[in-house]
Amino acid sequence: MDKEKNYKLYYSIGEVSGMLHVSQSLLRYWEKEFPQISPRTNKRGVRQYRKEDLDTIRLIHHLVKDCGLTLAGARQRLKSQKEYTEQRFDIISRLKEIKEELLAIKQELD
Repeated sequence: MDKEKNYKLYYSIGEVSGMLHVSQSLLRYWEKEFPQISPRTNKRGVRQYRKEDLDTIRLIHHLVKDCGLTLAGARQRLKSQKEYTEQRFDIISRLKEIKEELLAIKQELD
């Protein structure tokens, strides 16, 4: 995750799709399927995602793409075990970042 992007208030649909390597149409579909994703739109109808939306989209992406849940399964998990799922996702994300840093250090030492 890019550290400098954490300071933005709003992200465009193009930025979000680029961060997660998914299509913009998939993001629009997930908006319909998950009421937790509610980007604001400006007068021209351009979606503006907040950090909360981005965090929810990342969590849904993890549940669907990494864990292999269906959309219905992901929706149920967010409804019944959201806090637990968020904590687990945060831990996995941090561990992946640490692994990347360690691999980079190893590569520099070799």
